[in-house]
Amino acid sequence: MSSAQVPPQAERTPAERAPVHPPPVPPHTSEATRLLCAGAYLDSGYRDRVIEELHLNEQRIVAPSFGFDAARVLAHALRARRQELLWAGAITGLWLVGMVLSGGLLALYLWPSIWLALAPWLRGRSATPPLYRLVLAFLARWWGRAWFAALFVLTVLTAFGGGPSREPSYDPYRGYGGYGGYGSYGGSESLSDSLTPVVELWQAWSTLVVLALIALCVHLQRTQFSRALAGELSPQRFPDVAADPAEQTPGPRLARLGQRIRLEQHAPLVMYHEARPFCGAGDAYDTWVLAVELKPDELAKERQPLSNRAVLEKIRPRLEQLRVPAEYAGPGVRDRLRWLEIDECVFLPVEGLRKREQAPYTAEAFEQHRARAVEEGAEKRRHFLRVRVGGWEEELVVTVYVRVHTQGGMLMLEIAPHVLTPVREDFKDADRAAHRFRHNHQLGKAATALVLVPGSAGRALAQLGRGMVLGWRLLTGGYANALPDGPALSVRELGSTPVGSLFQEMDVVRYLRGVQDRVADGVRSALAESGYQTGEFVQKVVNIRNGDVHIGRVEGSTFAVGSHANATGAPAPQKGAGA
Repeated sequence: MSSAQVPPQAERTPAERAPVHPPPVPPHTSEATRLLCAGAYLDSGYRDRVIEELHLNEQRIVAPSFGFDAARVLAHALRARRQELLWAGAITGLWLVGMVLSGGLLALYLWPSIWLALAPWLRGRSATPPLYRLVLAFLARWWGRAWFAALFVLTVLTAFGGGPSREPSYDPYRGYGGYGGYGSYGGSESLSDSLTPVVELWQAWSTLVVLALIALCVHLQRTQFSRALAGELSPQRFPDVAADPAEQTPGPRLARLGQRIRLEQHAPLVMYHEARPFCGAGDAYDTWVLAVELKPDELAKERQPLSNRAVLEKIRPRLEQLRVPAEYAGPGVRDRLRWLEIDECVFLPVEGLRKREQAPYTAEAFEQHRARAVEEGAEKRRHFLRVRVGGWEEELVVTVYVRVHTQGGMLMLEIAPHVLTPVREDFKDADRAAHRFRHNHQLGKAATALVLVPGSAGRALAQLGRGMVLGWRLLTGGYANALPDGPALSVRELGSTPVGSLFQEMDVVRYLRGVQDRVADGVRSALAESGYQTGEFVQKVVNIRNGDVHIGRVEGSTFAVGSHANATGAPAPQKGAGA
């Protein structure tokens, strides 16, 4: 038997003395929920995927929502789409009316506007797109700008140049000839004279007036969004759900889906898709899978049967002790471990259900599944002890799934940590951008609106097209009567950045080390009290720890999780020590 020993455990405060505190805020008012709702107004691509996952594909069960409310995010996504479609319709209508009023002159602006709207699509959404995409986007952007600018300059010169003169002008040096003085021979008027065969004065002025109205619509749209961030999406007013316009008078479809989402997203029963069992929990991080043989301890006086439930009952009190603050920390200590959440969950495959409403979310059904799943080693139905810590205002969520199984004289321990990284930076900067817009001077606001006018036609057409496609799929896709399906994606994961800061990485390691140590200590204690040797188990735990994640792997001040994530930052002078 190995001589390795578990490090001595300090005397702990009894779990009963742990302060009982509810989470700082409920999920539907958390900061993560607020930022995701703001992101639905900022990023049309994110908004469309939220609507597609939660509203269009109503046969899909929602992924678990850790620290946020997916139903409220969906409500704001639908509201943002309605507003976008209204503004897109108004801008498209102005372009159509303007083409008629300008005698077709405004139609010349349509082509460069479409190219400007295509430039972001050509570039793609990747942070590091391929070179050919960058080149194509650059050419489309600057070609559209150059064409639009040339047309605009010619239109302005025609409008303010007074249009073509109907009478020949007399030059004392050159005699009669030309129109409009020296326009035929040089100067700024030569440009306007080049349009005289096809452009009239009234056409130029009609075009400028319509472009000004389009700029006004763009400005009002941005103003509406900035007011929403300062109003119902502000940190002060967001907790008031009753006053949220997105939650008021929902349509029958949204009301029905919102009720289903709120029933499913925080339930201890997890209905999953076989290919994505942990959808919603984030990226896998430092998974443990450990198996040891149950060898009787010759020094033990008696040996008792070791069940999965008995092991879990040894683990849970030790995890609860993590909530107890240090003796001299005082009552006001701010440590997220004080709000550590521990519960039991059962994973069930969604295959076999005929309707989404048939999922067994009642308390009685869950208790039956839990009682049977805790002692079985089945492949599809699995029981886990779930430990969750929500840090950084629920932006950094660490969830640890613990599963114990004894079979054939073996004990198997599975520890599957998952990490939800913070919300995207552009979502977090929404308040800052809206504040800057609201407090900008009039010249700055006008300049911002004018800059967005050239690409407004292409953007509006694309927005209307996406809305029509989504509406057509909603009417003809048959999703309402489709067989139930597991979640395809999590709107929280979709709105997360793959990169976190070094402070956040330190917190992740701290949470995981505490949970893993307490789980290992609980299993060791269960083995010892049941009369089994603990040396092999302790040695394997030590071996796993030696190959564990070190903060020294993080370069600069960022970290990344997931198999395809990359962390970049300022080059560090040297590697740090292992945590």
